[in-house]
Amino acid sequence: MENENLMQSTLRDIVLLEAVGINPVIVHGGGKAITRALAQKGLSGNFVQGLRVTSAAAVNVVRQVLDFEVNPTIVKHLESLGGWARGISGTKIFSAKPLEPLLLPDNSRVDLGYVGDISRVEADLVRACLDHQVIPVISPLGSNDEGQVYNINADVAAMELAIALQAEKLIYLSDVPGVLRNAHDESSVIPTIKSSDVEELIIGGAISGGMIPKIRSAVASLQRGVGKVQFIDGRTPHSLLLEIFTDAGIGTEIVP
Repeated sequence: MENENLMQSTLRDIVLLEAVGINPVIVHGGGKAITRALAQKGLSGNFVQGLRVTSAAAVNVVRQVLDFEVNPTIVKHLESLGGWARGISGTKIFSAKPLEPLLLPDNSRVDLGYVGDISRVEADLVRACLDHQVIPVISPLGSNDEGQVYNINADVAAMELAIALQAEKLIYLSDVPGVLRNAHDESSVIPTIKSSDVEELIIGGAISGGMIPKIRSAVASLQRGVGKVQFIDGRTPHSLLLEIFTDAGIGTEIVP
């Protein structure tokens, strides 16, 4: 999302997928844009186990960036490429409650503030878009019954929505070729990971940082009805098409 040409190329491929009868749904992030906006306001953006610590002041910035900057930009690009798209705030889809404090390796706990745990998914609005050949573009936010907004990890939001839709495939796009056995060697992609091996890879350090919630959400989605989960490199031209329309695919597949 930081590279205009790559974003245009990826969104063009998504428009193509919709045109040939595949129903793509986009759940976007916006991490770097959020970090910049927080810095401009003098707010910290610390991460713990790949999740952003979010204060009351920070969650308002997060919402501004996701719902009023990133989301409309993606919709505008899709429509400029000939697609029909609708931006939807995650607050209309994800009911959320505060995430439980995280347990650290030293047995201490850290409260992430206004980071949410999804308690319910209301996907009718998304299904209505798909029924009318409109690409839903969803921000990773949630809210409770009182209207309090929570920052939701985008990977977790995508996972929960994929489960609600019983999606055939859940694809995570990032700026690495897949899950790497050695984080400093992009040729060390692990083509296939069994769900039962995930925690061992986390303990061993092969899966770390922001990849931890991604992989755990992948495992949870497979256990709850999603067909396949793939991690692919968004920097590779037409990576989505290569994954969906070729036998070999690319990146890392998580299997039961």
